[in-house]
Amino acid sequence: MTDGYFIAFEGGDGAGKSTQVRLLADALREAGREVVVTRQPGGTDLGAAIRQLLLHGDHVSPRAEALLFAADKAHHVDELIRPALERGDVVLTDRYTDSAVAYQGSGRDLGAREVHDLQMWAVDALVPDLTVIVDIDPAAGRARRGDEHDRLEAEADDFHAAVRAHFLAQADAHPERYLVVDGSADIAVIHEAIRGRLVADGVLA
Repeated sequence: MTDGYFIAFEGGDGAGKSTQVRLLADALREAGREVVVTRQPGGTDLGAAIRQLLLHGDHVSPRAEALLFAADKAHHVDELIRPALERGDVVLTDRYTDSAVAYQGSGRDLGAREVHDLQMWAVDALVPDLTVIVDIDPAAGRARRGDEHDRLEAEADDFHAAVRAHFLAQADAHPERYLVVDGSADIAVIHEAIRGRLVADGVLA
């Protein structure tokens, strides 16, 4: 297989996305695939600076927040993701456009459609081949994170409930492009569910 394949991991804070990204990257490399692992915001020098501003800096107004997330993704796709896909690599990203729509569109109540359109313009309509939603109850995610919270993690439970509802609604509307896994399940069980989907899609043997 020489075509690139793009997988995004989404879900609430504390769901365990990063662990599943690492496990899948290892499995893909063992199968002989070239893999690029990244996160958003971040993954590029510009993205790292934007991440610091958005998650660990002072207050950012909701609309400015949405625009900064879009700027990160525009640069990220142009400089990292699209070139990797054109080489035939598998790209795994910890968060992508669905997070922006869920957090700023639904959580910040800026309008899911408006934020979605902004994101699609920023990434020139690049959509993942598969989006894995690692689903977890917001209270469970908060308990996992302990006492350390960034700006978005520190938002109230109703904010995180709106984010979760958006992710699940997207997956329900487009099951051919989404996989929902139970973030409270055993790590190995979650990984096997993801592997099974990729085997079915012909990405893994």
